[in-house]
Amino acid sequence: MPADLPSPDDLLVLLAVGRSGRYTSAADTLGLNHTTVARRIESLERTMGGRALARGAGGWELTDLGRQAFAAAERIETALRALEADIDGSPSLSGVVRMSATDGFSAYLAAPAAVSVRRHHPAVSVEIVTATRLASQHRTGLDIEVVVGEPHVHRAEAIRLADYRLGLYASRGYLTEHQTPTSPGDLTAHPLIYFVDAMLQVDDLDLARTLVPQMPESVTSTNVFVHVEATRAHAGIGLLPCFMADRHDDLVRVLPTVGAELTYWLVTRTESARRPEVAVVVDAIRAIADARRAELLGEPSGAVAANANP
Repeated sequence: MPADLPSPDDLLVLLAVGRSGRYTSAADTLGLNHTTVARRIESLERTMGGRALARGAGGWELTDLGRQAFAAAERIETALRALEADIDGSPSLSGVVRMSATDGFSAYLAAPAAVSVRRHHPAVSVEIVTATRLASQHRTGLDIEVVVGEPHVHRAEAIRLADYRLGLYASRGYLTEHQTPTSPGDLTAHPLIYFVDAMLQVDDLDLARTLVPQMPESVTSTNVFVHVEATRAHAGIGLLPCFMADRHDDLVRVLPTVGAELTYWLVTRTESARRPEVAVVVDAIRAIADARRAELLGEPSGAVAANANP
């Protein structure tokens, strides 16, 4: 290869760094060490005569020159994938897809979607990090983020996935010991199970709390599974996602007219969205969210399906 042309190996290293925003993550993906990744990037930048990466608040970001090299690296990757096509002529997908989502979404939607992807593409692995937060403004090493409420991000695509409903639930045991509320005014006599107010980062979830401002707090947690189990343990009335609470026959929805409808959004970074393995995970998540719309909204048919498939 002429000395003035970038090395394909160096370009593929840039591809990994550009996707993750971190040398360490790229090194793990490529099976290299951090020093080798740094040396490859330096070699590429010397050949191109300029910086391919610039340090940003959330990691390494592609420069204009880097984006041109990144596009060339994607074409090399596509050509290599074509060589790995299976005997049927369809491309073989492989690689790690990293995503974050809320606790409930991760368990009941993201995990089944990942299993579906693995069934068709066994060389693709999916890493799921549970987090209830806003979409990141900077590179985080994640390919996909599922958040509550419309995100406002740059150089990323935001897709509205599905609406879901929060409702008030109590255990049958709790209602046996305490008078069942029949109006919003009755809620003052009951403790609320919900998020830790001081640690809540999502505005839409914070607004949901204002539906019942008069309720004293009982058990609070940053994890929605704690909310569900505390409610089942008779600690009070939980403000719970219907698609989680309706799975439990020992929980009863009280005051069905009191609740909040929120929205899940999916965010993918530009560099990640073009990866075919990321695309199939996104498609699987969208498919399962669409199939479970009734369950997410707490509608009777969805509740029946939830109890049939715990």
